[in-house]
Amino acid sequence: MNEIAAESTTRIDQRIYKICMMIARLGLAYLFFTQLWWKLPPDFGCANDFAFPLPAEENHWTANGSSGLCYWMGLESIFADKPRTVLVADMQPAGLPRLSVSITPLAKLNGALLDNIMIPNIQFFGWLVWLAEFWIFLSMLLGFLTRLGAIVSIGVSAQLFISLANIPRPYEWEWSYGTIILLSIALLGAAAGRFFGVDAWLRKQLIEPAERGNIFARIGLFLS
Repeated sequence: MNEIAAESTTRIDQRIYKICMMIARLGLAYLFFTQLWWKLPPDFGCANDFAFPLPAEENHWTANGSSGLCYWMGLESIFADKPRTVLVADMQPAGLPRLSVSITPLAKLNGALLDNIMIPNIQFFGWLVWLAEFWIFLSMLLGFLTRLGAIVSIGVSAQLFISLANIPRPYEWEWSYGTIILLSIALLGAAAGRFFGVDAWLRKQLIEPAERGNIFARIGLFLS
């Protein structure tokens, strides 16, 4: 009886796990779905002939008629050189120190890439940003190559975390981006497309060629 009870508990745990992973996967898919529409190609939501906001006084800027992806890339650039900390735990009300981690060097490096490569070539990199987010949506929705989708999601979200987490104006809460990174890491480890997703079927097709040494099948197995 104990073995039967243990087996039943295991089956229930597996079902709960699969359902939770499917919900998390579809939730991430919908999150990126909602972000596709304000930066649609070919202008990526930018206005005034791809205008970017310009720095003004401390923690302020001149909008310069910018909008869409240009607006947010411009803010990333403006705040890149300003001191910034993340993972903040303010324990001072309890008489304890304030914990935080400085990401200023990373933000400056990211700002240099934006200013010298991405912003001057927005009409190319805008496509890369939009297609990356569209791929995350499609991958998570279908459960197709979900580990690859999760890796791209980690990259996109980490860049946003470095660029925008805790900027003062408009204030961007660091955990808005940090939570997406953590969710993506969980889905990467779980390979959530194996539950109620295309990856469950795809892996069956790849196992035999992978065993024969097909490198592409092995890569497919890892990414699905």
